[in-house]
Amino acid sequence: MFQNKLVPEKEKFTISEVARLTLVPKHTLRYWEDEVKILRPIRNSNGKRIYCKEDIETVFKIKNLLYNERYTIEGVKKYFIRNKKNKNNENISQDHMPDSKFLQDIKNELNHILKLLRDI
Repeated sequence: MFQNKLVPEKEKFTISEVARLTLVPKHTLRYWEDEVKILRPIRNSNGKRIYCKEDIETVFKIKNLLYNERYTIEGVKKYFIRNKKNKNNENISQDHMPDSKFLQDIKNELNHILKLLRDI
């Protein structure tokens, strides 16, 4: 969905540039920023919004959800919350998860300690 060919090779974009690239009016971008909360451009020293490429991708995603998928604003919020939770869960590497043998050994050791404590 992200139209990489349409986005110039630069790091920062003004709200006018984003509006032109995504065909979303500036007032709509500001509304989405207030309502959806996932769209958070940084502000420069003059207080003007500065968007990055990830922000533009988010605008395309919001636009698709609202206009093509027929989500409501509330539905878009829930979509991003759900996606964030799924993304956080994917970031937990299986390498960092203890294996069941290790957990079983701990459980056995704790049961042994509990038995010793009961015998006292």
